[in-house]
Amino acid sequence: AYKLLTGRRDAFHTLRTLGGVSGFPRMAESPYDHFGTGHSSTSISAASGLALARDIRGEKHKVLAVIGDGSMTAGLAYEGLNQAGGDDRDLVVVLNDNKMSISKNVGALSLFLSRKLSNRWMLRAKKEFEAVARILPYGQEVVELVKRGEESFKGFFTPGMLFEAFHFNYLGPIDGHDLPKLISVFKEVREMSGPVLVHVLTQKGKGYSPAEANPSYYHGVGSFEPETGEIIKYSGTKLPTYTEVFGKTLCALAAEDKRIVAITAAMPEGTGLAEFSRLYPERFVDVGICEQHAVTFAAGLATQGLKPVVAIYSTFLQRSYDQIVHDVCLQDLPVVLCLDRGGLVGEDGATHHGVFDFSYMRHVPNLLFMAPKDEAELQRMLATAMIHPGPVAIRYLRGVGTGADLSERPEPLPLGQGELLRDGTDAVIVAIGSRVMPSLVAARELEAEGLNVAVYNARFVKPLPEAELVELAGRFTRILTVEENALQGGFGSAVLECLSDAGALSGHVVRRLGIPDYFVEHGAQKLLREMLGIDKDGIKAAARELATRKS
Repeated sequence: AYKLLTGRRDAFHTLRTLGGVSGFPRMAESPYDHFGTGHSSTSISAASGLALARDIRGEKHKVLAVIGDGSMTAGLAYEGLNQAGGDDRDLVVVLNDNKMSISKNVGALSLFLSRKLSNRWMLRAKKEFEAVARILPYGQEVVELVKRGEESFKGFFTPGMLFEAFHFNYLGPIDGHDLPKLISVFKEVREMSGPVLVHVLTQKGKGYSPAEANPSYYHGVGSFEPETGEIIKYSGTKLPTYTEVFGKTLCALAAEDKRIVAITAAMPEGTGLAEFSRLYPERFVDVGICEQHAVTFAAGLATQGLKPVVAIYSTFLQRSYDQIVHDVCLQDLPVVLCLDRGGLVGEDGATHHGVFDFSYMRHVPNLLFMAPKDEAELQRMLATAMIHPGPVAIRYLRGVGTGADLSERPEPLPLGQGELLRDGTDAVIVAIGSRVMPSLVAARELEAEGLNVAVYNARFVKPLPEAELVELAGRFTRILTVEENALQGGFGSAVLECLSDAGALSGHVVRRLGIPDYFVEHGAQKLLREMLGIDKDGIKAAARELATRKS
């Protein structure tokens, strides 16, 4: 709705398509998008910065931060509240509470008390009373006594005490669908100064009955029939997604291994843990939007002999980097990090692509880091993680698998060993994760052109299969690395480092395919991979050029 109201109505049909309107606020897209975002809980901190900049410039306008109740589970939101409240900054925070995370409103008395105790007339009266009382004998004691009585009475009926502890004036809860009431409240807020929090109650999916009935499902949904709400199903055999394979495999492993505890950060459905939560509720923990806490919490579990599995989207795990290094890997604890949505995620765009994890994790000591070529290999990597005595990360893509045969009892992989999927003579493609199967198809198609290209599945980002890579370099002078990760510091860089350290690069030509040094925008995964040259055709073209290049 915000995008429709701020000049993007005519382009709205391009929403979340390549070159079209972004699904998130984006400063480059509109002057009305004052701060770009896609990860949760940033609004209060960003708005605090905007408010201070306003004050430094001597300007006189209001700064508003809008935040959802789910986002209020994250520590970042409270860090922002703490800063703004402590500075007595003139800032308005609007808490959009759709009852998905915060307790329900306790009735009309709560609204009445909040209005009477927080409106600007009461604030003025309170300040005048305090000023007069403090010059009287025992005046300070009287002020403190009155404050305690007011706060106890109000806090008994409302959630406002939490926010007033951060020195915010609290108004609410207010019916977010009562437009006259909202207008009245915000007119009042406009005349107030200092930090103010307006607690607005809304219904997720209001006005559209399918979304009202199933708000979580319609939080992020694909194509559907507006009249009925039915999801549009495409013809063809439905292959399981990597997320589904992960969830089912973990449930099977947990049935036999009572040490396994599954942890998610507010995304049980998105990470495939919904079934686990139903089967093993005592071994399932949803920590809310608290990725840092999730990792350190898992580390604590691991110290007591349990096997915590933390399932988080790759892009969100970036928030937990220090915890991965300091709390897990430094102590060599057996925490399993499952990085869903590794690689290009598609329409969610730059804020959600998981294209940096190879780079920011492969250099951390003690960490075992794997990426499967297909869903069967994902199963084997999970089995490997369960028997490994130290920290493990497994990164897999968003989307369906390849149709590989799944196992009821997957075998662990030999550590640090890849596999030669196809031998050759002209060049070798060294691929990892989601780019292995497209590389294999590309090599098969090149055979029709008279080119014999080998394909090697590395499997391990860390430890690299160094001996096997050096052996390949002894056989092939033309090497192409392919990954769905940033080229800077990524898998291809690791291969080059390995061969350079081994003195195995002399006379070789090595080319790397991956994500260039810029943020990739939103668009369908297929189109983005094609644009970046890491789809089957792009890999084929690069391998052809490499194999036919003259020395």
